[in-house]
Amino acid sequence: MSNDGKKPIIGILGGISSGKSTVAAEFAKLGCKTIDADKIAHELLDTPAVRGKIVASLGQAVLDSTGKIDHKKLADVVFTNGDKLSSLNSIVHPLVLARAEQLIEQYNRQPLVKAIVLDMPLLVEVGWVRRCDRLIFVDCERQLRMDRVKKMGIFDENQLKIRENFQISLDKKVDITDNVIVIDNNSDFSALVRQVVDIFSCVTDNG
Repeated sequence: MSNDGKKPIIGILGGISSGKSTVAAEFAKLGCKTIDADKIAHELLDTPAVRGKIVASLGQAVLDSTGKIDHKKLADVVFTNGDKLSSLNSIVHPLVLARAEQLIEQYNRQPLVKAIVLDMPLLVEVGWVRRCDRLIFVDCERQLRMDRVKKMGIFDENQLKIRENFQISLDKKVDITDNVIVIDNNSDFSALVRQVVDIFSCVTDNG
């Protein structure tokens, strides 16, 4: 990819609340552009066309009182039913990936962009690891991840377990390729930043 003038693409892997977005934000400070799949998906949920398809597939129970998609209600519906999650993914994923492709093309034309970072929770599941020149696995102990989830008030430990059941296991993500660099996110923020800077130097020097 980087051999034909394109920017190096860095994919970020890791468990829920492991710090993937924090790592992506640090790369952004160094001159990288980040593609945030969750952000793209949330923007899509607000469009009438996508909302209509989701309601047709999953029912009115996913809407709030104003008729918009309620993200928590949607999660409660799909993360208890594999078929419904597949239905949602079939609607949203192709659009997210298409938008990501547009952004990659756009960033490749910008001389000041050092690299492109993919912050995609389902990077492995959708087969995009092969698009990446480097893969980073953000390693964070389960208890720390659980503490973060609780602090944010998003969902409890049982819901975390349910959501993880729908993703490829962390062990398989680490072993998916020999191209994975592991970032240790079990200590303080400054240690995380130092690791990102080291990886950035390596990728951009050799990319």
